[in-house]
Amino acid sequence: MPAINGVKSILSASAKPGSKVQRLVMTSSFASVVDPSSTPAPGFTYTAANWNPLTYEEAIDLKSDSVTAYRGSKKFAELAAWEFVKEEKTIFDLVTLCPPMVFGPVVHPVPTVQQLNESNMMLWGVAAGVDPLPVTRVPGWIDARDLAEVHVQALLTPEAGGKRFVAASPEPFSYEYAADIIRDEFNWAKETVTRNYKTGEKPSASYGIDGETVARELGVKYRPFKETVIDLVRQIRELTI
Repeated sequence: MPAINGVKSILSASAKPGSKVQRLVMTSSFASVVDPSSTPAPGFTYTAANWNPLTYEEAIDLKSDSVTAYRGSKKFAELAAWEFVKEEKTIFDLVTLCPPMVFGPVVHPVPTVQQLNESNMMLWGVAAGVDPLPVTRVPGWIDARDLAEVHVQALLTPEAGGKRFVAASPEPFSYEYAADIIRDEFNWAKETVTRNYKTGEKPSASYGIDGETVARELGVKYRPFKETVIDLVRQIRELTI
């Protein structure tokens, strides 16, 4: 599996004699945490202790779809990292971060809308008038700027070493909620955003996601979804004018 080989390559290079690496922060994914095939009990919250139940055989099965392969690559690449650190007794420690959907303004050059990353492209699609709206498969999300801060604090906080974190806002999102925000905030969007959905409903989630541990242990404050949507849409709109 290429994802596993890539992780092992980076870890092996970091563990070479003379290396000054003290900590490695790995960006994993909520896909390695969540079990989309289950129906969580009321009040259930996913934490860093949870792993998706996918087996390696299921992940590499040629009959599996791309989503299953993705979930498998994230889970087993992260497991490979933890196993490497344990077996090789590295002088550096490891922190892994498992964010769900990542939205927000981009800092790298994006010449055209078509070159946006997938999550931001889906959010921009709401502003551009996609109909029907995308299905909100996972209600969890984090602002890209907040996730960047999580990475920094994961490096700088001594107590974070050896831990796994789910980096996610406590506020659930939906594309319907995004549509309401965009239409309310931008006059031009009143003509583009579809009304083919039930407006005015705040999103809800069938399960919780423990983002509070990140806030408590790493001192990161999460932006509200409304701010994220407005900042991204304003930035991308400028590319289209």
